[in-house]
Amino acid sequence: MNDTTNETPEQNTEDEALSPTAEEFQVSQPGNINPEVLQNISVNLSIEVGRTSIKIKDLMRLTQGSVVELDRIAGEPLDLLVNDTVVAQGEVVLVNDRYGIRLTRVVPSTDRLKSL
Repeated sequence: MNDTTNETPEQNTEDEALSPTAEEFQVSQPGNINPEVLQNISVNLSIEVGRTSIKIKDLMRLTQGSVVELDRIAGEPLDLLVNDTVVAQGEVVLVNDRYGIRLTRVVPSTDRLKSL
């Protein structure tokens, strides 16, 4: 039995169109990737107000109106996370009836790499 698939020339052309070209992955200097490739990668951005740990029995007792105390002091900067890594801190702002964050501190890349 032959395990190879029979591909038509049309399939090969379509696969090649979806495959990145060598130019897209061209490295200008060791360790540097073409920025155009990176610009289309999606990341998760989130803002963290604070955290806490509670026991499951206390979690099960929570109802509407319950207050959960967090580890942050009022007025302390919020964390801006990209893929669960803190990259900046800031304060909440309102922009056209929507919440936003004004960055007050950007974490240096050397510090971000240490936390990985």
